[in-house]
Amino acid sequence: MAKKNILFAAFEASPFIKTGGLGDVSGALPVHLKNDEFDARVILPLISSIPEEYKSKMKFVTSYEVPLGWRNQYCGLFTLMKGGVKYYFLDNEYYFKRSQVYGEFDDAERVAFFSKAVLETVKYIAKNYRPDIIHCNDWHTALVPVYLRELYKGDPLFDPIKTVFTIHNLKFQGMYSKYVTGDVCGLGGTPAEEQMTHNDAVNFLKGAVIYSDAVTTVSPTYAEEICTAAYGENLEGLFQSIHEKLSGIINGIDRRNYDPETDKAIAVNYDADSLEKKVENKLALQRELGLEEDPDVLLFAMVSRLTTQKGANLIAELMPEFRERNMQLAVLGTGDYLYEHAIADFAYHNQSRFAARIAFDEKLSRRYYAGADVFLMPSEFEPCGLAQMISMRYGTLPLVRETGGLKDTVKGYWDYGNMANGFSFKDFDANGLRSAVDLALGLWTGQKDTWKELQQNAISMHFGWEESAEKYRELYAGLLK
Repeated sequence: MAKKNILFAAFEASPFIKTGGLGDVSGALPVHLKNDEFDARVILPLISSIPEEYKSKMKFVTSYEVPLGWRNQYCGLFTLMKGGVKYYFLDNEYYFKRSQVYGEFDDAERVAFFSKAVLETVKYIAKNYRPDIIHCNDWHTALVPVYLRELYKGDPLFDPIKTVFTIHNLKFQGMYSKYVTGDVCGLGGTPAEEQMTHNDAVNFLKGAVIYSDAVTTVSPTYAEEICTAAYGENLEGLFQSIHEKLSGIINGIDRRNYDPETDKAIAVNYDADSLEKKVENKLALQRELGLEEDPDVLLFAMVSRLTTQKGANLIAELMPEFRERNMQLAVLGTGDYLYEHAIADFAYHNQSRFAARIAFDEKLSRRYYAGADVFLMPSEFEPCGLAQMISMRYGTLPLVRETGGLKDTVKGYWDYGNMANGFSFKDFDANGLRSAVDLALGLWTGQKDTWKELQQNAISMHFGWEESAEKYRELYAGLLK
């Protein structure tokens, strides 16, 4: 039986381009999708920041023009094999030779070009690889399903193609002035012009939600949450109307990449059978950060963007109270200046108990995962979250707010007792976080055996991509029946 072809379209994928969780997903999921039934490949823009070590290995295939509204733009097609997956890179220096991946003045035109180029590329690869499904990710690829149904309908090459659209973060939707629909996107006079309009603006993500054959989010709870006013970002009515094609599939982590038994960035390697060695990483981290070296003090860590969404406001508010408790707190990340300054300043004046590194440091983050006792994720909302899974991989108990993927992956002690793998709280406020911190402190101080049980529960969690990939394959198979 011929394999089903899945073309995975995204604006970033690790290790080529990565600005956040989308890059992790795009770099890992296609690798695990491939099996005897499915051939998954990835298509990306040839962003200038891709490391030269990968650019130098790319093979040029061909070039062609991409019609976009009133303009025709050059597109060069390059390929590269990596990790058993074939990657297609679309080259256009006008759009992609930029200092940053996103945040440019003409992002609407850049992503419109990429979406249109994805479909034009199908013509040049179809002889050997005609996609059965194009799997699009976030608003940067949202126009692919729209173009497919509006501008390519009636073409026997394109009509059988199904589309899946995954929302990684609903906060970002691609909203622009309505003139963009016709002048930039080339969709003037089509039904999409009205379908994509929202609050007197064009909304790229709305178009994808309407035109795709299936819509997914990155956790089951988030799929339910976006149907409510609290999390729907003004699109909850739309999600309610398409609920039958909406589902949530939790992301996974690369267990080989995040493995305390082999991780070269941490001080001492260990596994589930040698958790007693974990304390050596704690002492090493305390030493590195200038904290008082004390194996008996409960060390909390936070590796995150320092924003309200991530609960940095709650951390900043509670730090004076945390000083009155027998605990240490280490923070790593960058974000809003208000929280960067508040957290760093407090840590500066309390250096034996608090540490702040206002930076992005991948290797240091691993030492936080391995050295901490508790990992803080007090998020306002969290579509999936990967850090809580990584922390459990290192035997560090996550303390999270019950939202999105955090709710789906962390079993809090209040509800699960000795079956728990972390701590959780419900309301996004200082009281909830304070109570959860105090619960962790009480358990650490008075119930060491229970703490060890929770650690074993956490480090025994799998969270690999295998389960998630299988759920996506089931989704694909259902569309192709």
